Amino acid sequence: MPTWDSAAADDLWTEACGKDRWLGTMETLEQDIRGVADAKLWQLRTAATRSLVEYARERLSGQLAASGASPEAVDGAKHLFDPNALTLGFARRFAPYKRPNLLLHDPERLLRLLTDSQRPVQLIIAGKAHPADQAGQALIREWTHFIRRPEARPHVIFLSDYDMLLTEHLVQGVDVWINTPRRPWEACGTSGMKVLVNGGINLSELDGWWAEAYTPEVGWALGDGREHGDDPAWDAAEAEALYGLLEREVIPEFYTRNKKGIPTAWVARMRESMARLTPRFSANRTVREYTEQHYLPAASSYRERAAAKGAVGKQMVNWRQALDQKWERLRFGEMKVSTDGEKHVFEVQVYLSGLDENSVRVELYADSVNGGEPVRQEMKRVSQLAGANGTIYSTQVPTTRPATDYTARVIPHCSGVAVPLEADPILWQR
Repeated sequence: MPTWDSAAADDLWTEACGKDRWLGTMETLEQDIRGVADAKLWQLRTAATRSLVEYARERLSGQLAASGASPEAVDGAKHLFDPNALTLGFARRFAPYKRPNLLLHDPERLLRLLTDSQRPVQLIIAGKAHPADQAGQALIREWTHFIRRPEARPHVIFLSDYDMLLTEHLVQGVDVWINTPRRPWEACGTSGMKVLVNGGINLSELDGWWAEAYTPEVGWALGDGREHGDDPAWDAAEAEALYGLLEREVIPEFYTRNKKGIPTAWVARMRESMARLTPRFSANRTVREYTEQHYLPAASSYRERAAAKGAVGKQMVNWRQALDQKWERLRFGEMKVSTDGEKHVFEVQVYLSGLDENSVRVELYADSVNGGEPVRQEMKRVSQLAGANGTIYSTQVPTTRPATDYTARVIPHCSGVAVPLEADPILWQR
């Protein structure tokens, strides 16, 4: 977290939670940050936006000078943007699945949103496209074309040479961080996590980390949490939803102020975002969960395998050798399926060809639906096939899905062995 927080944010967190706040369990951070007054939180935001605007002006003017722009254009860049206006940020690699041009779906509507004299909005964009990604480069050109419109130029800037220094300024200074990937292609979304400590708020697709983090009190969400492929109609619907969120919720909340000039509903959302999400989406949690869920179990597993001069480890090696020698001879026989009321009953013949029955697991499998987990139902031994060295396995599943969704398979099984990491063959019933 200290990699990304601004000096002002560090001061605020230090006053509320102590200088060593990231070095412990962080159990009291949520309660502590909730005690910060509205005025201090709003002072943090206004100072952060002012700093970002100053940096953006300097960087853009240098960018224009380097590209041979006129002295008038270079000088004009030094006066762009208003530190008091709502500032949106969008920065990442430009690739079609990230849909960086969702905001451009209706350019005229976006322009009206940006140029409202009573509630102005300004947008900072940054990013790169892979040198071989022609589609990604075309998306950048669309933004460049839009920004060149005289009426858009005072309200949108594109900062080139996207790097970590630019990222640092953006995540520290934007009021709202926008992320519009096409679900389920968001790997994580760490840039959205970096704004949390600085009091920025996320408006993001329900994908990656935001699918876990989002509640209405901490930000805004796009999408229904389901996968719709690259359907243009869905993209259009989400663009409409994005405009609607900005027009009906984000912008009014930012500009609705009390007598002291503080947007109390906005600050309440800031506070909840900072309190709830900053401790949860940090390297502290990452290291702790990796340690608890992976490193410590791995150490325990090593001790178990190494005990008694590696007796358990030797058993595992022998199991794997038998698996390697006999796996190719495994085969399925007949599969029988019947439906009894509200359940499908499956029976399948499996020929293990001398492989110990306890060294494998026979299961009924079905792909996931609507983003859920796949079905993996263990099949139990019910009888032996006379004289054929075969076994009948059976299980039953609800009739909520058609029987044709399911197939049987055999996978390796050995206590203490990580499958498929340490043994990955799978035999599918055809």
